[in-house]
Amino acid sequence: MTTTTTEQPATPAKDGAGAEGPVFSVRGLWKVFGPRAGRIPGGEYADLPPEELRARTGCTAAVRDVSFDVRRGEVFVVMGLSGSGKSTLVRCLTRLIEPTAGVVEIDGEDVRAMDRGRLRELRRHRAAMVFQHFGLLPHRTVLDNVAYGLEIQGVGKAERRARAQEMVVKVGLAGLEQRRPTQLSGGQQQRVGLARALAVDPEVLLFDEPFSALDPLIRRDMQEEVVRLHREEGRTMIFITHDLSEALKLGDRIALMRDGAIVQLGTPEEIVAHPADDYVRDFVRDVPREQVISVRAAMRAGDCGGADHPGALAPDAIVASAIPVVMDVGGAACVVADGRCLGVVDHERLLAVVAGIDTSTPADSPSESPPAGSAQAEGKAAV
Repeated sequence: MTTTTTEQPATPAKDGAGAEGPVFSVRGLWKVFGPRAGRIPGGEYADLPPEELRARTGCTAAVRDVSFDVRRGEVFVVMGLSGSGKSTLVRCLTRLIEPTAGVVEIDGEDVRAMDRGRLRELRRHRAAMVFQHFGLLPHRTVLDNVAYGLEIQGVGKAERRARAQEMVVKVGLAGLEQRRPTQLSGGQQQRVGLARALAVDPEVLLFDEPFSALDPLIRRDMQEEVVRLHREEGRTMIFITHDLSEALKLGDRIALMRDGAIVQLGTPEEIVAHPADDYVRDFVRDVPREQVISVRAAMRAGDCGGADHPGALAPDAIVASAIPVVMDVGGAACVVADGRCLGVVDHERLLAVVAGIDTSTPADSPSESPPAGSAQAEGKAAV
């Protein structure tokens, strides 16, 4: 299967603090279940479709030749339908499931080469997971559940309780510290799980479909909580979901999986505006494009002809926010960056985006486009 990606391999950093390299770097990762699984990666059966692979070898390739980097401070979403391999993939990152082949590095350190002690340190201090099933200890209070990871680390009782109290407040559970899990709603229980992960101050938070069992309103609240925490802390997050709207809302970049492979990797805007194949196109068909695609993609060449810059839209503003501006201006609005007009956008161009009509006319010279991987190029979709 062909993978479409805007990923540029980065040189791994050799330490975590202040490093410029990726937090996680994955190259050629496979996880195969079945007899003699090691013969599949790179062998004669590697390119077989899933059904034929099972029929001829008895094996299932849950993760198939996957490569990507997770950049420091981003929310990296892995999305796919049930059975696509996304949960297996995230478990391979910390060897909760042992990979069959490939390279997994955290801050340049080979995860597959770690001994038991180093692997234990990775799971206790550097990467914390929030699961779909909360995994709370029913005989412990909220406060003691949140402090559990610190207790495992050997942190003293007074210190861990003080840290746990901070996290309880951070996730909005102040006043519920002495309740047991059975006295909490589903959303509250998931907040306890989130607080427990935050308490150990990990470099990376791993979310494995944490909100899929929650009611829609509670799920939305928890999504907002993740957005808020990321805005406040800037912590690197890897988020697994089967929900496209959740992926678009949370992700700086999204890896869309099918049959164990990544079929497209890019920003929400790239995936919605330029789906790699019919599978991705069908996935994003019902997405409100105006809520994801930016003004930069809709603008055309032109100059507002003055310093007033009518409308003065930022290039990464979404089309939905530009529509009332263009109506107020009564004509083309100026797209402005650093006080300079990059182009203009009018009602025809905005309607074309909404309708899914290609308007790929260069708005400026190539030098005006943001560099790949820049904050402008990979701005988070507001959904």
